[in-house]
Amino acid sequence: MIKRRLEELRTRNILIGCVTLLALSGCQNFGRVGSSAEGCSQGQVASTPTDKKLNYGVLSYEEGNYQASITALQGVLDTGLSGKPEQVKAYKYLAFIQCVSGRETMCRDYFKKALEIDPNFNLNSAEAGHPIWGPAFRSVKSKLTK
Repeated sequence: MIKRRLEELRTRNILIGCVTLLALSGCQNFGRVGSSAEGCSQGQVASTPTDKKLNYGVLSYEEGNYQASITALQGVLDTGLSGKPEQVKAYKYLAFIQCVSGRETMCRDYFKKALEIDPNFNLNSAEAGHPIWGPAFRSVKSKLTK
């Protein structure tokens, strides 16, 4: 059991290292929905510090490290340097974290902030079908569009 857990941790650390290298290599599209790592070696301009922090926040969320994700995503919002799409994405992931942590009011508050920035913001089909945050998002969106 311990050997298996060590192997899982080793694999996770290798994955995190690879992702970090991609993020720091200057691939502007890395971590964006619908993008791929393809084109990273074609001389694209390096990501901004805000993009890197946002990518780290999303990666931390995906790894289940919610505290690191919250810190990074809140950092994206606190700097005042992020654009509207980055703010919406940060609020979306903050909402996801609150929803899965059982804090539905905070989840709804973050979705509301995202929708106030971009009233056309929607979850993708996989996200919208999630049993926890899907209904919360739809509820907030319906209240704001009335």
